[in-house]
Amino acid sequence: MNKLIIAAGTGFLGQVLVNHFKNKFEEIVILTRGKSQIIDGIKYVNWNARTFSGWENELENATVLINLAGKSVDCRYTEKNKKEILLSRIESTKILNKAVLNCKTPPKHWLNSSTSTIYRFSLDKQMDEIDGEIGNDFSINVALSWEKAFFKTETPNTLKTALRTSIVLGKNGGAFIPLKTLAKTGFGGKQGKGNQFISWIHEEDFANAVDFIIERKITGVINVVSPEPVRNANFMQKLRKAVGFPFGIPVNTFLLKIGSFFIRTEAELVLKSRNVIPKKLLENGFKFKFGDIDEAFTNLLKK
Repeated sequence: MNKLIIAAGTGFLGQVLVNHFKNKFEEIVILTRGKSQIIDGIKYVNWNARTFSGWENELENATVLINLAGKSVDCRYTEKNKKEILLSRIESTKILNKAVLNCKTPPKHWLNSSTSTIYRFSLDKQMDEIDGEIGNDFSINVALSWEKAFFKTETPNTLKTALRTSIVLGKNGGAFIPLKTLAKTGFGGKQGKGNQFISWIHEEDFANAVDFIIERKITGVINVVSPEPVRNANFMQKLRKAVGFPFGIPVNTFLLKIGSFFIRTEAELVLKSRNVIPKKLLENGFKFKFGDIDEAFTNLLKK
């Protein structure tokens, strides 16, 4: 019996994975804060991501466990939010570690969310899993604590992989929707200096990469990003071209900080230079379907 469990699988990335895997697993279980129910053959089981309440029994005999739990970083970094961003990641990872160790037949492979934001701001060096340099700021320290909570408990019968994912561009959610809106309304100019790199990946490549990691039993940390980070000014210019809008007003750092305050998010999400490459995926022979940003935009804007 092939069984997939996705913890916190009702969001954008969870749905991308469910669509990809729905014909590959006989059973899919989603751990959710919502109510327990079955929809379209998928079993939703309530959990609070902190304590046992029966959901842990679902892990028995699972083939794969994917944990996507964590409060969205797309919010103001108030002390309260910062605490929630950190705790939501650490607590869910810790309770899953306990649950896996309690299993008679634990999941064979556990993939845990992480982030490509773990590397330092870089305009020059491309960061891979081997000699990428880890930085030091709030979001980086969250990522470090998250991975530590994941790896420090040993699970002898369960393989472990941390997915250092970049911005996933998809049709129905995530960062692509607000970016597209900016481009269509004339505010699709560069953000800040515009020389900062954006590490991105098309939703289909994201799902295929997760599938590939499971197939090949690749463990440790993996950068789930497309091979070519794009400078922000270039990214926005290509997006304007793709949506057919002739110009884009650049948004300077000062305005971005004010604007981001009103839209309740952090300027860092677009100002940080994420110059990350998928060395391990490429070395293992993974083929990207959308390695080129123009092709990715064309595909995402198709009706």
